[in-house]
Amino acid sequence: MKTKIFILFIAASSFVFTSCGSGEPKSEASENANSTAESSASHGQSGVNDEFSKPDVVKVAVGSKDHTTLVAAVKAAELVDVLSNSGPFTVFAPVNAAFDALPAGTVDGLLKPEKKADLQNVLQYHVFVGGLKAEDLKDGQVLNMVNGDNAKITVKDGKVQINGANIIGSVQASNGIVHVIDAVLLPPAKK
Repeated sequence: MKTKIFILFIAASSFVFTSCGSGEPKSEASENANSTAESSASHGQSGVNDEFSKPDVVKVAVGSKDHTTLVAAVKAAELVDVLSNSGPFTVFAPVNAAFDALPAGTVDGLLKPEKKADLQNVLQYHVFVGGLKAEDLKDGQVLNMVNGDNAKITVKDGKVQINGANIIGSVQASNGIVHVIDAVLLPPAKK
């Protein structure tokens, strides 16, 4: 009797262990979850594919034909993942024409790999940590930008400016707000 119970126990154990093995095909949901996790891990926050939520500040810029220079700069400065995080961020986003108005060679010079730190400094001067809508911006207000320098808000006749650049539009994003501006903000020279 003991022998029969022991054989039955061994047979049941063998069945349990073999049915839990890796020889069975994975479910489609399991494979999709692994694929998404691998994609996110290899690409950072910007690699998350989400077609249903409101776009983040980077995706707002990527979706604008007027911000191709800014997008190229953000990629060259390796700031895509940082700006794709939860924030909230207030981004002052110069249009292509604003970059074109800079002295000849300025943009090309900043896009060189050896100028990455300078490019990051300029781009970080366009970002404030916190969500500030245009109506939140007050005349004389000073914003401490991500690069550590201050920028000044001016409101005159209902028009809002930051360091003299006009805010010409605003787009709400999932992780903050993008204010479209007509000039590039240059950080103050270091003393």
